[in-house]
Amino acid sequence: MARLKTAIVGSGFMGRVHLEGVRRLGSVDVAAVCARRPEAAQALAAAFGVARAETDLAAVLADPSIDAVHICTPNATHAPMALAALEAGKHVLCEKPLAVSGAEAAAMVRAARQRGLRNCTCHNLRYYPMVQQMRAMREAGELGEILVAQGTYSQDWLLYDTDWNWRIDPEENGPSRALADIGSHWCDMAEHVTGLRITEVAADLQTFHRTRKRPKGSVETFAGKTLSPEDYTEAPIDTEDFAAVMFRMGPGARGGFTVSQVSAGCKNRLSMEIYGTRGSVAWNQERPDELWIGRRNSTNQLLVKDPSLMDESAQPWAELPGGHAEGYNDTFKQVFGRFYRSIGDPDRELGYPQFVDGLRQMDIIEAALESHRTRSWVEIVRR
Repeated sequence: MARLKTAIVGSGFMGRVHLEGVRRLGSVDVAAVCARRPEAAQALAAAFGVARAETDLAAVLADPSIDAVHICTPNATHAPMALAALEAGKHVLCEKPLAVSGAEAAAMVRAARQRGLRNCTCHNLRYYPMVQQMRAMREAGELGEILVAQGTYSQDWLLYDTDWNWRIDPEENGPSRALADIGSHWCDMAEHVTGLRITEVAADLQTFHRTRKRPKGSVETFAGKTLSPEDYTEAPIDTEDFAAVMFRMGPGARGGFTVSQVSAGCKNRLSMEIYGTRGSVAWNQERPDELWIGRRNSTNQLLVKDPSLMDESAQPWAELPGGHAEGYNDTFKQVFGRFYRSIGDPDRELGYPQFVDGLRQMDIIEAALESHRTRSWVEIVRR
């Protein structure tokens, strides 16, 4: 594949993760880092030997040598930045949630289709090797008809009222926090593994901290645990710390999940349990190389990741031999590699989530918010 050039937009936690993932590909050059604050753009660019640091996205998009952009900025900027990039003829890989509303996400889908450009929503968590093994087992009929999907995505990084992040501010994040940030990952994975679609939801949301202590300076994601009282100002909060969602899925399956950013001890616990008429599987992101397999009339199993022992269709997602852990950073490499290979080969099977998948999750989030407001079941309307 011919070498491609890309730009990373955003200098925080996700910007660094994306930059590291791109560098691991070996066939894509990071030509620029773009961020709101010049010192942040310069620091990230210098740390990775990127020659160009910018604060002006328009200047980056005007560079004809840049083929693609990664949007790793607060949610409210996703749509305007992506639309500008598409208008400039750039392929776009955007962090989730894709936008702050279904209408914005739909506009992004239309723009990418009209211009025939590659587009990706970074729902990378579906590409852990053992998640792909779950999907492969379902496709092979080993689970039978899916009856129940359930689980949680629980974290503790916003447990205290002194914890802060831009995601708490609706002007930067949008109307939903925990559901949009981590619930979108859970729902995307549930639909990816089961092959079914969530059709209706009934949701209950809770904001435990009605006020929080907002830092006077910038705080990076997951990095705000050591501030002192003099560093804060009081701020009212109306985005959710927790949500519980029941759902109907496909023609007859049922399920439910919780999302929480206030669960002490849970650092990044996305757990997924799928129960079928022939067997069950359960997976936990905090122990990503293990997959529990449940049987009614025979011994249960604990499968440890080993590509040579996995289903053939799941093997390409595991690049290291058994006993060598593959985790969070590796899922980005898997998505990015397929995204960039699809740019070089227009006939290639994509193998990654597109903007339409991000729109799908926005529709689920908005239905859950409506359900909470109306205290009723709400149908997911397909666009």
